[in-house]
Amino acid sequence: MIFPESGIEVFPLIPPIVALCVSFFTSMGGVSGAFLLLPFQVSVLGFVSPAVSPTNLIFNIVAIPGGVIRFIREGRMAWPLTWVIIMATLPGVFIGCVLRISYLPDPESFKVFVGCVLLYIGCRITYDTLFRPKTVAERAKDLDAKFKQRVKEIKEKQKSKVAAGLPPEAVVKTIKFSPRQIIYEFYGETFSFNVLPLFILAFIVGIIGGTYGIGGGAIIAPFLVAFFRLPVYTIAGAALMGTFLTSVVGVIFYVVVAPMYAYTGLDITPDWLLGFLFGIGGTIGIYFGARAQKYFPAKFIKLTLAFIIVFLGLSYIL
Repeated sequence: MIFPESGIEVFPLIPPIVALCVSFFTSMGGVSGAFLLLPFQVSVLGFVSPAVSPTNLIFNIVAIPGGVIRFIREGRMAWPLTWVIIMATLPGVFIGCVLRISYLPDPESFKVFVGCVLLYIGCRITYDTLFRPKTVAERAKDLDAKFKQRVKEIKEKQKSKVAAGLPPEAVVKTIKFSPRQIIYEFYGETFSFNVLPLFILAFIVGIIGGTYGIGGGAIIAPFLVAFFRLPVYTIAGAALMGTFLTSVVGVIFYVVVAPMYAYTGLDITPDWLLGFLFGIGGTIGIYFGARAQKYFPAKFIKLTLAFIIVFLGLSYIL
């Protein structure tokens, strides 16, 4: 099948299948999977014009809502964290779109920079997970143990192989939400962070997300885990929600400014059909990934996410 907007030819089932496999695993760490689909489109499908960025964002728009709804229903959406990410990311995405079109139609040098950043983040998560201070590691281990024990109890009670729902104490409860600090409770543990550093981080992530069409979840989720010491079970929903809104704004912006850059001959308008097919597969993958997250150890999720990010960083650099 030929996709006229992008000019590529591929069997129509390939995009949704690839997106399903990728998003199932990445969504458990708060990442939609778009950061892996972009290299797939560029390197495998040969979609190299600036239009690949908004096309990748369409994947997020179609795929993410199912997973976000799941996190909201289970009470694992840290709303204060979510709103900070949204407010900081949206201004950055406008800057990122302009950079992509005006200054980075051939983003090789910028890929090297992003690759180095992702490589550092991936290595930091690996170090933080395997070699971090004992007290921090024990705290995360205890939290993970509570999940395993409670899931086991629910299975035995329902006499089922699948534990439906979470216990009341496994929801996110906001304790403090101010312009300076946010504190919330999850599973009997209290977590806090300063708003300003997160706001600055999310703003930078918005620029990168708008430029490459990756939404930003692949970058902000590891920082939330490694530097802000937040449990992966609570940041996944917030990261996905931020990625979703960033993608909506990004696609709108690319479509609006496309006529202004018609004189350049650059293909800026997204390939709607291709993005939709990726999104269909992503919808299924993210929904089941969000559903299966609580059955996987936090350490496994973090190391898997770290491996993917290191791989992506090396790919960008090379």
